[in-house]
Amino acid sequence: MSDFTASVLETKNGFHVDGYEKISYDFTFLDGVFNPENPQLAECYKRWGRVLAVTDLNVYNMYGEQMEKYFQHYGVELKMHKTKIGEKAKTIPTFLSIVDSMTEFGIYRKEPVLVVGGGLVTDVAGFACAAYRRNTNFIRVPTTVIGLIDASVSIKVAVNYGNYKNRLGAYHAPMHTFLDFTFLRSLPTAQIRNGFAELIKISTCSHLDTFNLLDKYCEQLIDTGFGRTDGAPEEVRAAADRINKEGIHEMLKLETPNLHEIGLDRVIAYGHTWSPMHELVPETPLRHGHAISIDMAYSATLANSRKLISDAEHRRILNLFSRAGLSMDHPQFDEEILDKGTAAILKTRDGKLRAAVPNPIGSCIFLNDVDAKELNAALRRHKELMKEYPRNGAGLEAFVDASDTGYTENNTSEVKAVEAAAAKAGSLNGNGVIHGGSVPNGYMNGTNGVKQKLANGNGTVDGLTNGINGFTNGSRA
Repeated sequence: MSDFTASVLETKNGFHVDGYEKISYDFTFLDGVFNPENPQLAECYKRWGRVLAVTDLNVYNMYGEQMEKYFQHYGVELKMHKTKIGEKAKTIPTFLSIVDSMTEFGIYRKEPVLVVGGGLVTDVAGFACAAYRRNTNFIRVPTTVIGLIDASVSIKVAVNYGNYKNRLGAYHAPMHTFLDFTFLRSLPTAQIRNGFAELIKISTCSHLDTFNLLDKYCEQLIDTGFGRTDGAPEEVRAAADRINKEGIHEMLKLETPNLHEIGLDRVIAYGHTWSPMHELVPETPLRHGHAISIDMAYSATLANSRKLISDAEHRRILNLFSRAGLSMDHPQFDEEILDKGTAAILKTRDGKLRAAVPNPIGSCIFLNDVDAKELNAALRRHKELMKEYPRNGAGLEAFVDASDTGYTENNTSEVKAVEAAAAKAGSLNGNGVIHGGSVPNGYMNGTNGVKQKLANGNGTVDGLTNGINGFTNGSRA
């Protein structure tokens, strides 16, 4: 929620406006958010007597019945919008399908939409809420480690545009975020590992105590869904609760003064300097956690080469990634990719590298004075170090699958149509832009069955108006 204060001063040639927006929103740790014994979420909708919930199909298949019984218990009418969300469906057509549901529902201006799912769902639905009447409320219930630990902290919401990640978006805070770690009981181990990387990120550069706990309980945390699976030792669950709370708290302290990213030196951007390239380069995309882990591991080697961290600290960081089964290298991570990634991030960061690296573990420094020669030398050294680790530094279950893309039915007509157009145009990977091909009647089905008339009116797929971005690469930035 937000409110404004402003002043208007008359100048010689016109007026000068100073406006200030107060942003306030809440986080509640609540195991069993859809347990009828916990009225907290239902109370947010008591005034309205109804709720429009946006969720992905996988989450609905697992928790939909529980959600229906929960709101029925409290006499709140529930309408569900189910979407097959994934990076390739994080697009304007998916966004518009949510907008259509909001219109059909007749959402009131201050009535909050309920968004349940991982970071991709909260990104797209949050953007729909930001755009709808320019400011519609929403409440978040994240269901993945990345959603709980990372995406829940930010007020950034977005969709992809063409082959650019999160190119269209807004800063739009939810009214409330409910953090329910029991969702991790049903999350695949590969996704637990994927989110574990985000905790390494924040702890390595900003919270030594959390890093120490991750180092101590690494394998147990991953194997037990952060202490939430049956039979998990109480000690592990207690450690997990401390890690999660302190990790989220630390990220909030770092991000809250800079919610709109006016400052570009961001501690939580550790691992996000070169990782966008790692996500896009492989034919089968890397999961986001693995992509940032490669970046973080390489950045640690760069920091060690500069004597910003000791040899012991360097090895401690690399060993933690290895024990967690996270990637530290990829065969396609070479000097060319390093150079392209550097050039791309300089544009994003206003001409400076601003690479966050540990100095020492638990704190960080930003590097701006690194030239290509030094970067390449650090990469060659990093490649040599990786030969000492299992799989030469490759991670376990590092690549996306149906649980990431959101498509559990891989033969749907819309996917086939777009893939056919992409094949005709030349590529579904790499740059991923579809510049040719045609669709009968000038229409393409979106990922949720929403018919989108193509911009040029003649059925040509151009500029990725087809609903799944025309590429299979990428993950949440």
